[in-house]
Amino acid sequence: MLVSPSLLSADFGNLARDIEMINHSEAHALHLDVMDGVFVPNISFGFPVMKCVQRLCSKPLDVHLMIVEPQKFVAQVRDCGASIMTVHQEACLHLNRVVQQIHDAGMKAGVSLNPATPVCTLRDIIADVDLVLLMSVNPGFGGQRFLPGTLRKVAELRNLMNEIGADAIIEIDGGVNDVTGRELAQAGADMLVAGNYVFGADNPHEAISTLAQL
Repeated sequence: MLVSPSLLSADFGNLARDIEMINHSEAHALHLDVMDGVFVPNISFGFPVMKCVQRLCSKPLDVHLMIVEPQKFVAQVRDCGASIMTVHQEACLHLNRVVQQIHDAGMKAGVSLNPATPVCTLRDIIADVDLVLLMSVNPGFGGQRFLPGTLRKVAELRNLMNEIGADAIIEIDGGVNDVTGRELAQAGADMLVAGNYVFGADNPHEAISTLAQL
């Protein structure tokens, strides 16, 4: 299982220390949740912090924009060193165009769905994206309880991809721990975003390893 710990749950007073821990862990990438207080009811961090993270982190940056009009910021995300830029379907009126912009900028393109958005809405875009991020909580805050309906959505997404012949990574964000992570692995997930489970653990290295072995 690929693991992408969420920077949102790190100690921002000791950011260099926490990123160094990620660098020496089994994490595949570092997940950055950018929130604007409009698309979601919270504000997290922006490009100055992301540039600092870029200098410190040796893992690929998995950038998740929970913002309106994400197409305006493709170049800035690229310049912050992102390997993957994920946008919300609900925030993109012209999703195909945004996906093409991300690819043209040299990044992998991800599309995220909120819990109430059905998987079937991805049918006409799934073959063009590199990653699908299913939110397993309503986005905007860390530490929320996992929504069990996500397991059904993972299976539906896997079936849709098999039908069309798509090979996007299925990533899950929200309420991930060793128990929900195992259920998600069994449902067909490829990559898990984990915040509190990792950074709130007595041994974050061990928490990441536990998820990586699922």
